[in-house]
Amino acid sequence: MYTRPIFQQSNHAELVAFMQRHSFATVFTAGQWPLATHLPLLVTQHGEELRLVGHLARANPQWRELAGNPALAVFSGPHAYISPTHYEQERSVPTWNYVAVHATGPVQLVTEPTRVLDIMAATIAQYEAGYQPQWDRLPSGYQAGLLQGIVAFELTVTELQGQWKLSQNKTTDEQRRIREALAASPDQQARELATYMQQLTLADAT
Repeated sequence: MYTRPIFQQSNHAELVAFMQRHSFATVFTAGQWPLATHLPLLVTQHGEELRLVGHLARANPQWRELAGNPALAVFSGPHAYISPTHYEQERSVPTWNYVAVHATGPVQLVTEPTRVLDIMAATIAQYEAGYQPQWDRLPSGYQAGLLQGIVAFELTVTELQGQWKLSQNKTTDEQRRIREALAASPDQQARELATYMQQLTLADAT
C-alpha cells in the first residue's frame, strides 16, 4: 500500500483492533489471474504471531491460489469526500479521507475436520453466539456435508500496514472545519471519520 509517512499508522494494537472491528475484508491473490473474495475473517493474536482465519466456498476457485501462497487481506473503514472549501488557500483541490489496513502473509489451508469445526465455532462465537445451540442441534452428517462445501485457511501476517488519512497535512483550523463538517454530515461513514479525527486530535494533545 502506498503510504505517506504523515498518514501512516504503525501502532500494532490500533491496527489489530481496527481489523477486529472491520473484520469483513477483501482477500486478494495474484496467481495466473488476480482474484479477490470478500470474507469475514477472525483476527487472532498468538504471542508475537498475528493470524487471519476464515473460509470460502469450495466452488470458489480462489482457494487453489491460496494454498501455500501469499495473500493480501484489505480491511476498509470509514471514508469520505473532503471539499476544498474547508481549506485556507483557494488554490486547493478535493481529496478523500479514509482509514484502511493491509495485512500480507503466507496462507495454509486447514483440512483436518476437527480444526475446521473449531473455526466454524469461533466464527459463530464472533458474529452470533446465540446461534451456537441451533448449530449444535444439527445432525453430525448434515454438519459434515456443509463442511465439505467450504475450504478453511489461516493467513500468518508477515507485513502489516495502516493508513489513517485524516488531513494531518492541513492546518489546525482546516482540520477543525473538516472534522465539524464530517460530524454534521447525514452520512454515517463521514460521522465515523470525524470520530477518528477527534481521537487523533486528542492523541496529539497528550
